[in-house]
Amino acid sequence: MRLFSLAAAVLLAAVVSAPTASAAELREVTGFGSNPGALRMFEYVPDGLPEGRPVVVAMHGCTQDAAGYGTGAGWVELAERAQFTLVLPQQEQLNNANRCFNWFQAGDTARGSGEAESIAQMVQHALGETGGDPARVYATGLSAGGAMTAVMLAAYPDVFAGGGIVAGVPFGCATSVVDAFTCMNPGKDRTPEQWGEAVRGASSHQGPWPTLSVWHGTTDSTVAPANQRELVEQWTDVHGIPATPTSTDTIAGYPHEVYADSSGRTLVETVAITGMGHGQPIDPGSGEEQCGQAGAYLLDVDVCAAWHLSESWGL
Repeated sequence: MRLFSLAAAVLLAAVVSAPTASAAELREVTGFGSNPGALRMFEYVPDGLPEGRPVVVAMHGCTQDAAGYGTGAGWVELAERAQFTLVLPQQEQLNNANRCFNWFQAGDTARGSGEAESIAQMVQHALGETGGDPARVYATGLSAGGAMTAVMLAAYPDVFAGGGIVAGVPFGCATSVVDAFTCMNPGKDRTPEQWGEAVRGASSHQGPWPTLSVWHGTTDSTVAPANQRELVEQWTDVHGIPATPTSTDTIAGYPHEVYADSSGRTLVETVAITGMGHGQPIDPGSGEEQCGQAGAYLLDVDVCAAWHLSESWGL
């Protein structure tokens, strides 16, 4: 059954739409593929965008829409500023009563099927339409959108060079609505190898694997912060590196851990937003590192996760 209970939707991230001042600049794309997951595709392509530019897929949380998340999280303004194509998948109530991506349903998370395949088709359409660089495609999302980001990185590791998960859960954590509750809070404690096997089993891909940045509030009571650690264990195992940071510092005063390979390349990183609850870190303003518009679950904590992700990806 594809409908998700109201209670589960609230737990996953009852995100209301942010102001959509830039919505008129977004456009809906139809006919992007067979769309087995029955999602809608919205896209922001800066005027005069040259060929060979990156593509970013940004996925909203429950009850949110594509335009609201794209604007509120700061991705629309960053796409214009840094000149890349922004793809914004949108869930529909016919699929899920509260417009949560169905990250816990096998039919929507397996390669080649359901919502995951629909999102992959959006990427291919955007690349073909804009002449984008297929080696520079990235995925990110908040809460249920963060969980769906984990799905895309696992099921389509050949498509994505990297991802940014905000308040999400590891791939393969849940296979039902009931199971999703445990994944969210208190979270599941598995070995790094168990988590890694879930990713390796999602496709025939042998590497290289997408890089991963994980952002989470330390006081998140909706999706437990323990999920950040489990994501680190999952993706360091996939990359074949220790789940021990090679360096630590801060980003905007918040603890930042880096997990690098022997050459010093960052493969996994975490940012723990001290004192933040469930939501997307933003920093409204006109400064170079600022972006986003405050709203429900779009939290002004003086750091914009979207900007830092765009920088780490070299957009």
